[in-house]
Amino acid sequence: MSRELTIQETAERSLIKKYRKELWNPFIAAVKRYELVSPGDHIAVCISGGKDSMVLAKLMQELQRHTDQPFDLTFLVMDPGYNPENRRLIQENAQLLGIPITIFESDIFDVTVQVEKNPCYLCARMRRGFLYSKAQALGCNKIALGHHFSDVIETTLLGLFYGAQLQAMPPKLHSKNFPDMELVRPLYCVHEDDIIAWKNYNHLRFLQCACRFTESRDAAGDGVGESKRQEMKVLLRRLKTENPNIEKSIFRAIHGVQLDTFPGFKYRGITHSFLDFYNTPRMDSENGDSVTKEE
Repeated sequence: MSRELTIQETAERSLIKKYRKELWNPFIAAVKRYELVSPGDHIAVCISGGKDSMVLAKLMQELQRHTDQPFDLTFLVMDPGYNPENRRLIQENAQLLGIPITIFESDIFDVTVQVEKNPCYLCARMRRGFLYSKAQALGCNKIALGHHFSDVIETTLLGLFYGAQLQAMPPKLHSKNFPDMELVRPLYCVHEDDIIAWKNYNHLRFLQCACRFTESRDAAGDGVGESKRQEMKVLLRRLKTENPNIEKSIFRAIHGVQLDTFPGFKYRGITHSFLDFYNTPRMDSENGDSVTKEE
C-alpha cells in the first residue's frame, strides 16, 4: 500500500510533473536564457508571503536539488510591520511547504503610512534596500524576487501610459548602492495564471496583499480599486479576448527594440537623440556595405 503524500511532497511533485510545462520549463528557460544562477552563488530568495514568492522558493529548491552546478539559498522574509495574523500565515505556509525561512524586522509600514505622495514607490525602494542590506550581511551575492511574466507586461504598459516612457523590467540588474550585489527574477517567463492554477490545485492559501494601502482596492470588490497595476490587468484581460497572443507580442517587442526608429532614447542614464547618429554611416546587415539612408 502506497504512502499518502504530504502537502509539501504534492506541491513539489506538481511543479515538475503536472505543471512542468507551465512552471518548471519556463522557470528553467529564464534561468538559462538570462544567466540568472551561477555556480557558487549564494542567493537570498525574498519571500513576501504571496503566491509568487512562495512558488519561486519551491522552484529554487527544486533547481538546487537537480543542478550539477551547486549554489546556496537563504529564504529571507522581511516583516515591514505585518499584523500578527499575516505573519503567522507566512510562517505556517513556510513550515507546510518545507521552506526554512529567516525573518527580520523593519519599520517600513510605519514610515510610509505617513507619506502622502507616492507611498508605494517609497515602500518599494525601502523594501529593496532592507533586503539588499540583510542579504549582503548574510553572505549572499544575489537577491531573487518573484516578479513574473505578467508583471513584466504590466510594468511596460504602466511606463508607457503613465510614466511617459518605454521602459521594461529587466531579468536581472546590478545594485547601484550595494557593491557586488545583483537582483534576479527567475519567474520572468512564468505566467501569473499558471501560478494561480498551481496554488489552487494544491489548495494553498497565501497572503493576497498585506499592504495597508490596498484596503480600498479590496473593499471595491472588483479587484481594481485605485491601483494602476490592477487597471493594466483588467485592460490586458479585455484585449486578450480579441488577441490571445497580445502579451506574447509585447514580451517579444521588449526583446527586439529597434532603437534606430526612435527619436530619442536613454542608455545607462545618458539621454541620446537620433540626431546624434543621423549622419553616421551604418553597416548594411546583409552585405556589410556602408549606407546612410533607409533602403
